[in-house]
Order: sequence, then structure tokens, then C-alpha cells
Amino acid sequence: MRDAQAAAQAADGPGGRRFRLGSPTTVGVLAVVVLALVAAGWPLAALAHLSVNGSTGVVPWWLFAPFGVVGFVVAWRRPRNPLGWCLVGMAIAGSLSGDGSFYAVADYRLRHGTLPLGWVAMLAQPGWAIAIAVIPLALLLFPDGKLAFPRLRWVLWLYLAFGLLWIGSAYGITLDVIVRHDIRVDPGGNLIALGDSASSPAWWNVVQNVSLVVVAPITLLLSLAGQVVSYRHSSGERRQQLKWLLGGFGVGLAGVVLAIGLGSAPGWWKVAGHVAILSIFAVPVSMGVAILKYRLYDIDRIISRTLAYAIITGLLVGIYAGLVLLATEVVGLHSSVAVAVSTLAAAALFSPLRRRVQRLVDRRFNRARYDADQTVAAFAAQLKDAVDLDSVRDNLAAVVQTALEPAHVSLWIRADERH
Repeated sequence: MRDAQAAAQAADGPGGRRFRLGSPTTVGVLAVVVLALVAAGWPLAALAHLSVNGSTGVVPWWLFAPFGVVGFVVAWRRPRNPLGWCLVGMAIAGSLSGDGSFYAVADYRLRHGTLPLGWVAMLAQPGWAIAIAVIPLALLLFPDGKLAFPRLRWVLWLYLAFGLLWIGSAYGITLDVIVRHDIRVDPGGNLIALGDSASSPAWWNVVQNVSLVVVAPITLLLSLAGQVVSYRHSSGERRQQLKWLLGGFGVGLAGVVLAIGLGSAPGWWKVAGHVAILSIFAVPVSMGVAILKYRLYDIDRIISRTLAYAIITGLLVGIYAGLVLLATEVVGLHSSVAVAVSTLAAAALFSPLRRRVQRLVDRRFNRARYDADQTVAAFAAQLKDAVDLDSVRDNLAAVVQTALEPAHVSLWIRADERH
């Protein structure tokens, strides 16, 4: 027994503490590494004469930064949950890929391979493949690192097989061109041999198309379907977790579709499309909230508020555009007068429209809030005609019990002191 204890202490090291991969120290070290990689993007982008905030073909740092922040927080607070580490890996792979792309452009396009350690940049650059592969995997294992159903095990193994084949093939081709000293990159620092073109091996084009166009989307859809089924059969805390996940993916998907639709639009609509792409950050935020269970039960309120203000915005924009068109084309007012009148009309309609839309949305998506409001309103109506204090007390306790469902209810009435 003593020998076993001595061996354990020896394994723990001189300080008696064993280094664990899932320790806060590991999270801190990796966070510093990622910050250093992100900071290195600015001088490397300047070296490549590119913009660090979104050059052609280069993954911008702000696109994976929210995933990394959420991943580090989850890994710190829930080190046994693999989802936090998946998001951390996504941040590391994305930052490596961005730095590798900048250095590859600077070395192989501007200086013809004369910079040192260009091959290291080429090994870092395909990290985008790892970052992409993490997303369906995280969805499969949400929220506790386990599959929602045992039947999804074959989906997991199939996805892992194709994912490893795709990533391994990308690095195999990269190593091959490094050994043959035949490194050619596009303006974004991507290896041309991995670009699904005539320069790519035929088998690689097949592997990439099957992985990205078939396997990854099907895995994502099956994972979402599995989470929806799990949501329908779950209750309590897990149901709220899945509601956060599905809500975050819904917002992210809507933003991506809107960004694609407005990408070629002129003027401010194009700016709105660029802003809409930021809604993809709802995915890591919703996952982090659900895993950490921070304000978990606020999801109904958030969904109802988001839907309400989205509907109100759409209605007001439609009313505004219709009034401007009516005033300029039918009535014949000047454009400045029409805009001013339409703006005032839309502003006047905001408050009543918001109340009505919010009531309708709460009735459908935030039933607890709607029922509580209805209960309180009914009690207020009864209170107008009440004269018996004991009856009011009993009714108030019943209303609180119905609306809030507390464990205990007590009512204190201050005596009226008269001298």
C-alpha cells in the first residue's frame, strides 16, 4: 500500500500535484497562446499587405473569437465537459490558420519563398478544416458531452471517419507539396492544391465534396433532429438547455440567410447584411449559457422579446416604405416632407404596436409570462369590489401560488397604529 502511495506521489511530481489536461492552469496557458496568436495576426497581415479584419480567403480573427471566449469559460468552469474543449480547439485552429495564411502570402506570393519557416505556416494554414469539423461534433455531443440517443452513435462514428479522412488528406497533400518544394498559394494564403481545382488531385476533390457537401450537412441536420426529438421528450433543466441551443441555431441560421440575401444589395442594405452575419455568434453564446446554466430559465423571455422586436421592425419598415411611396407617388409631396411625415407616423405607431405584438408573442412563446399577466389582471379586477380583508388575503395567496408557484407563501399585514 505504501509503495502504491509513493508511486502516486512520484507521478504527481515534486510538489505533489499532478498536471491534469482539464485543469484551470491548462485553460489559462491555452488562453495566453490564443491571445498571442491573435495578436500576431496584425504584424503578419502587414507583412502580407492584407487586412487582418477580413482579407480574401483568410479567416478573420473576430469570426472565431466568440467561440473561443465561450470555450475557455466553459472549459474553466466545466473541465469534464468536452464541448468547452471543442470550442477551445476551434479557436486554436482558427487562429493558427489565419496566421499561417498571412505568412504564406508574404512568403510564397510576395517574396518567392525566401522567408524562413514557410513550411510551418503551410502546416498551420489547413487549421480551418479542423475548425469547420468541430461544429457538427459539438452539436452531436451537446449539452453534457454525451449523445442524445444511442442510435446517433453510428452518425458520430461515420462523421468522425469522414472528418479524419478529410483533415488527414488535407495535411497529407500539404506535406507532399512541402517535400517536393512545389508550394503555390492563392491570394488568401490557401494552398492551391487544396482548392478543388485542376491543380488538386482528383481523389481529393471527391473527398472534399463528399465531406463538405454531403456528410457534414447531413450530420448537422441529423444532430439538430436528434436534439429536437430530445427536446420534445425532455423536461425541466434539460429542456431549457435544448431550448437555448435550438434558439441560438435558429438566430444564427436566420442571420446567415439574411446576410447571403443582402450580400449583393446596394447601399445600407449591404451594410445590414454584413451586420446580420454577426448573429452566428448566438450559437456559441447559447451553448455557453446552456452548459453553464447561467440564467437558464430566461430563454422564454429572450425568445419572446427577440421575436416581438423582429416583427415590430418588419412592420414598421413596411409601413414606413409604404407611406413614403404613397406620399411621393400618389399625393405628390416632396421627398423630404414625405420622409418626415412617414417617420413621425412610424414613431407614433411604435408603442401601441409593440404592446399588441408583445402580447401575441407572449401568448404563443412565453406562456408562463402570459398566464401570469392574465392572472394578475384578473385579481386586480376582483380587488376593485373586495371589502373583506380575509377574502383579499386568501385571493392574493392563491394568485401568488398560481403565478409563481413558490414553496411557501406568507402574508404580513401591518396593523394600523392609531392613538
